[in-house]
Amino acid sequence: MTTFSLLAALAGGGLIGLGAVLLLLANGRIAGISGIVGGLAERAPGDLGWRLAFITGLLLGPFAVAAVTGALPAIHVDAPPALVILAGLLVGFGTRLGSGCTSGHGVCGLARLSSPRSLAATLTFMGVAAAVVFIVRHLLRG
Repeated sequence: MTTFSLLAALAGGGLIGLGAVLLLLANGRIAGISGIVGGLAERAPGDLGWRLAFITGLLLGPFAVAAVTGALPAIHVDAPPALVILAGLLVGFGTRLGSGCTSGHGVCGLARLSSPRSLAATLTFMGVAAAVVFIVRHLLRG
């Protein structure tokens, strides 16, 4: 991982917020990634175009950054592939269990003051993330 950069964090957060606002204004939909991907899997008629465009934009985003900065950022995951796959499956399960993901609840839900459910979900995400980091760093690798 690279060193924290306040400018990069502000730019990234601003772009996430801008993307969420543009999707809401243009399409009347919130940018909940798990819901968007879930809709692709369900093949909802008349709904595939914008979902495919959104996911394609997410996948091509790093290449747009590389075009501006001159290189893709180096990514190093210090975990075995099996652990990364397990983590992804657990996150997917959690998004279904929590009726949404961090983008749906944390970015869009809180910004729209939609319900106490989004606040509870976001606080749960943060608490579980902190617990997992502690367990992995201090108990499993101790």
